[in-house]
Amino acid sequence: MLLSLRGATVRFGGRAVLDAVDLDVAEHEIVCVLGPSGSGKSTLLRAVAGLQPLDAGGVALDGRDQAAVPAHRRGVGLMFQDHQLFPQRDVGGNVGFGLRMHGAPKAEQVERVAELLELVGLPGARNRAVASLSGGEQQRVALARALAPRPRLLMLDEPLGQLDRSLRERLVVELRGLFAELGTTVLAVTHDQGEAFALADRVVVMRDGRIAQSGTPLEVWQQPADAFVARFLGFDNVVDATVSGEAADTPWGKVPAPEGAAQGPGTLLVRPAGVRLVAPADGLRCTVTARTFRGTHVAVRLRPRDAPELEAACALREAPEPGEAVGVQFDPAEIVLLGG
Repeated sequence: MLLSLRGATVRFGGRAVLDAVDLDVAEHEIVCVLGPSGSGKSTLLRAVAGLQPLDAGGVALDGRDQAAVPAHRRGVGLMFQDHQLFPQRDVGGNVGFGLRMHGAPKAEQVERVAELLELVGLPGARNRAVASLSGGEQQRVALARALAPRPRLLMLDEPLGQLDRSLRERLVVELRGLFAELGTTVLAVTHDQGEAFALADRVVVMRDGRIAQSGTPLEVWQQPADAFVARFLGFDNVVDATVSGEAADTPWGKVPAPEGAAQGPGTLLVRPAGVRLVAPADGLRCTVTARTFRGTHVAVRLRPRDAPELEAACALREAPEPGEAVGVQFDPAEIVLLGG
């Protein structure tokens, strides 16, 4: 295992912002840590880099404890959200900075800088001033600089956070291809679930300094560990329920229970795609309160009488207007029984 954290704990003012975290990252794996502000994800990154001392627990790289190893000797690369490029140096000077600090021969520096600028899509940019670059170009330069010393672990802190959405969506695909080509091991933190799910082999969701769930993007999306993870992923249709047989009693009435669901009290998630709109007489009667265009579908907010609101995902042509009365039926394939 390339990276191992065991019981990693950091306290600020007596409060654990990183609370006994255990985490492994295998060689060549891309792990993205997701979580809201204050969940501890950036503190975790800084602890691995050696920029934040641990109050308890340990960090190991290649099986070697890093407690006595200073940040500059850990052999990890770190790229921050704001890039932190040196404005007084040109692009080549920024990319080659780490190589110079490691005493690489001049010829090696020139060759490596040219190789990386080609790799990140900026061939011929060596002599350009940093101030002349767009946000996306600065992000590429920062990435090339982090990769230049061939770190055994590359860590990214909200790497695309300052870029507009269309550029982020394009670059995240390029980054995954680049890391696969280089065989880079990556630990990234982000609050953007789309970014994490597109980039990662494994997603780690954090809450209050602890890991709430870890799994492949598909596993986390299909089976959130609990109501917190489900809501963080953007699912609002979460309610208390009691499973009895093949049905569950909910504030929305009886809905189909997932196959093999544990009997008794629990928490139920209905994905928006599982909220089917029918004639008002054929299902749970609701009033449409709002609809929002989401690119691939329309999110329709529905208010039943004496029950929590629901969100449905509809095709644009089929989305009802606010104020309309509709009926709701539930698709068993889109219902998930959550953990505690």
